[in-house]
Amino acid sequence: MGAAQVETESLSSPPEAAGGTSIGRVAAVGVVATWVVVALFVVVTLAWSNHVGVPVRDPAGRLFRNKLTGAVLLFLVLAAADVVVRTVRAGWSRAELRAQFEARWDVRRLSVLLAGIVGYHVVYICYRNMKSWDAFNAPKDDLLLSADKKLFLGHSPAVLLHDLIGQGSGTAGFLARVYESFPQVLSLSIVAAPAFVTLTRRGLVMPVAGMWAWILGTVSYYAIPSLGPCYSAAAEFAGLPHTVITDNQAYYMQQRTEFLANPGNPSTFVSISAFASLHVGLTCMVMLLAAYYRKRVLTVVLAIYLVLVMVSTVYFGWHFVLDVVAGVVLAVLAVALGHLTVHPESLLRRRTGLQEPGGGATRG
Repeated sequence: MGAAQVETESLSSPPEAAGGTSIGRVAAVGVVATWVVVALFVVVTLAWSNHVGVPVRDPAGRLFRNKLTGAVLLFLVLAAADVVVRTVRAGWSRAELRAQFEARWDVRRLSVLLAGIVGYHVVYICYRNMKSWDAFNAPKDDLLLSADKKLFLGHSPAVLLHDLIGQGSGTAGFLARVYESFPQVLSLSIVAAPAFVTLTRRGLVMPVAGMWAWILGTVSYYAIPSLGPCYSAAAEFAGLPHTVITDNQAYYMQQRTEFLANPGNPSTFVSISAFASLHVGLTCMVMLLAAYYRKRVLTVVLAIYLVLVMVSTVYFGWHFVLDVVAGVVLAVLAVALGHLTVHPESLLRRRTGLQEPGGGATRG
């Protein structure tokens, strides 16, 4: 038949040689752990909603319903493409296509991965509401502005960057496109890993790490509420040419003003919070996971993209340099927590000194 045998880590997988537990049972524990994290963050969000007196919102379905629908459809398209590619490589035939589909996409595997994708989007809508309510906290931009200038010996890092690479329309336009491409890159990454990575749980790590990134980002927002240098040091960015970033920055401040004036208005929503930079954090997370999946070329490409995102976010004043550093730290923590959530047995093995048969690392 020629079909590759694929480790799906389904609930009926045979027992592991080390530790005496089934891979399937541990996979189920990983999914349960994922949804425990989701449930706890939902509880925190609802409690904070009650505290601030503002209901949880999904304006026009843009932040949950539409995003989740698009993510599931894209995941299914990529999963189908994965089967077709594997079939072509193995020698095209109807029997091979069916064998590849059955090997890759049984109901249990689909359930595990879709559970992760749905959980990611539940956390995201909670994060977006918590971010909006952060507007009630007094910004601490003076603290971050002072720290940035101390790091650069009394100079503004944004001004230094403007002097270094210029403020021409070509430079600004290119960096604006880089910055604005982030949502598409992230949305594709969250579903591409589950669709293409062979081992089920390893593919699940991507959306679960993404969940943790949004949660850690929420914590950082409330730890140091801030707007960003484009608002608190606007004169430093007055020389930049007009781009889509200019319009977005003005629109986001208008949103914030309207929200604080009337928090009960269901159409108002806040999108401004600086510390930490989640553009940097999520991009760095995707790059780290590309390395985790041993995709060397993709890792290099994403590393270059990460540098450009870092440059663009400081160039336009969305974030302080400290926000960028915090974003990298957040990414490392998110990947570690994502792996431990999906692979809880890896923590047990580290504590007990157990290894997989043959001394290898834990599979999946």
